[in-house]
Amino acid sequence: MSSYLKNTPTRDGFFGEYGGAMLPPPLIPHFAEIEKAYDKLSKSAEFLNDLKYIRKHFQGRPTPISYLRNLSDIAGGAQIYAKREDLNHTGAHKLNHCMAEALLAKHMGKTKLIAETGAGQHGVALATAAAYFGMECEIHMGEVDIKKEHPNVVRMKLLGATVVPVSEGAATLKEAVDSAFGSYMGQADKALFGIGSVVGPHPFPKMVRDFQTIVGMEAREQFLDMCGELPDLVAACVGGGSNAMGLFAGFIDDEGVALHGVEPAGTSSKMGDHAATITYGVDSAIHAFKTLVLVDENGDPAPVNTIASGLDYPGVGPEHAHLHKTGRVSYTTATDKEALDAFYLLSSKEGIIPALETAHVVAFAMREAKNYPAKSILINLSGRGDKDIDFVTETYGFGE
Repeated sequence: MSSYLKNTPTRDGFFGEYGGAMLPPPLIPHFAEIEKAYDKLSKSAEFLNDLKYIRKHFQGRPTPISYLRNLSDIAGGAQIYAKREDLNHTGAHKLNHCMAEALLAKHMGKTKLIAETGAGQHGVALATAAAYFGMECEIHMGEVDIKKEHPNVVRMKLLGATVVPVSEGAATLKEAVDSAFGSYMGQADKALFGIGSVVGPHPFPKMVRDFQTIVGMEAREQFLDMCGELPDLVAACVGGGSNAMGLFAGFIDDEGVALHGVEPAGTSSKMGDHAATITYGVDSAIHAFKTLVLVDENGDPAPVNTIASGLDYPGVGPEHAHLHKTGRVSYTTATDKEALDAFYLLSSKEGIIPALETAHVVAFAMREAKNYPAKSILINLSGRGDKDIDFVTETYGFGE
């Protein structure tokens, strides 16, 4: 493991000044139990070998890197490569931590998994893990996202999960997290809350990052084998930030590799029209941890909006807030229009239909390539767009 990953976060879960666990008293012993179990199992040969077997024989890892020749030619400048997490079983990076969280829950004697989901990819992944391990599964999802991501709702139900519609507030990801936390508080003795990103109270930002590092470790080795050197730029979309932290982990100690996170700029910079937390957020707390948060005039989490349901969150992982503050990662944005254009372009020119979340980093690569001639850009193709095709075509048609 890299020196950065080994030494970050602190024992109490802080990445610099961000992170921690501001839990209600009833949950403190349950999160302490999770942390103790993870500390033990993360060093257990039995646990690690079980996880290695699952990744190879169930998930289909390692996922490959693809050279996006046609997009590179169209963009001009840098050569663009993609780590193909869309080829991971269930179609996204989410299964990397969901199978591990379920395995952890099994070792802890839990019988149920509870979680929130936005775009449905985390819900599908956790429902898949629950089915694999013979556990109950309860997924909370905003009613707006249920309508928008209907294919994933069907998948979750087919996998045996109970999908709980959430109608409060904006009825999207933040409200789904609120609802899932509330349900978990009454079932913590038998259930594990499988948090869906590098967010939430300690130890989840560290734990989910560690389970996702497989993406970056594979990518580093594969790119070296493919090109004989490391990429110049490494980029990923950022909502909560798990796919980005997974990819960044492979290159975090390589000073010559520039790391870029791409947030959703939505339709404008007006509050409520975007979900670009690092770009416009302030130091605050959300869901029992300190990070950057988009807040309204009362200091409460602000409404957010983006074409991509999986990025629809007014907070961000505390490690991303830390990496932004230290300058190790540069954060930028892509608009809904840029993401939609990239969705159509990757589909029609490379034969890969990306998730709308992922389309944000494709847009970044297409926009920035011309500024980096004779350089290479590696993006994380974090999910495939099967879930989005009905929404996109019914709302926007089939592109130009």
